Amino acid sequence: MLNFGADLIYLRALEPEDLIFLAEIENDEDLWHLSSTLTPFSKNILKKYIENAHRTIYDTQQLRLVICCKEKKIQMGFIDIFEFSAKHRRAGLGIVLQQKYRGKGYACQAIRAVLNYGFKHLDLHQFYAYVEIENKKSIKLFETCNFIKTGERKDWNFHHNRFHTEALFQIFNNVY
Repeated sequence: MLNFGADLIYLRALEPEDLIFLAEIENDEDLWHLSSTLTPFSKNILKKYIENAHRTIYDTQQLRLVICCKEKKIQMGFIDIFEFSAKHRRAGLGIVLQQKYRGKGYACQAIRAVLNYGFKHLDLHQFYAYVEIENKKSIKLFETCNFIKTGERKDWNFHHNRFHTEALFQIFNNVY
């Protein structure tokens, strides 16, 4: 369990009992554009994913953690470290919370906990995140967590019948 000073949340590894919750999030069509998903995942595929979650970040270049509410001990979402590169000492960061938990400070605490973990235990130099420029709430979240916008990719993602520009946000260990 990762806490790193978070008051409201803790992060933990995936467990078999997360299967239903994982299926709900992964199969939420409103979120598919965030991960370029085009088809639903079966529970069998997600069960195998959870069974392989014991593999290290150095082996898979990714880590998914469950964001849990300290007070209620319930799952609220996931935070992912992806494209982990030990050589270049960087990793991508993605986060998703169920709608009812957004805007309450949980996401910022989860991001800060992962930043602490990545900078202190994985010896990372930087994290980065991609956010579509229309997603003002996510932009505000990453800026609140001290990420800086360092670039844009014009017309990068296509969904909802049009192209969307994606911004790159970064945070460096010496800034955090």
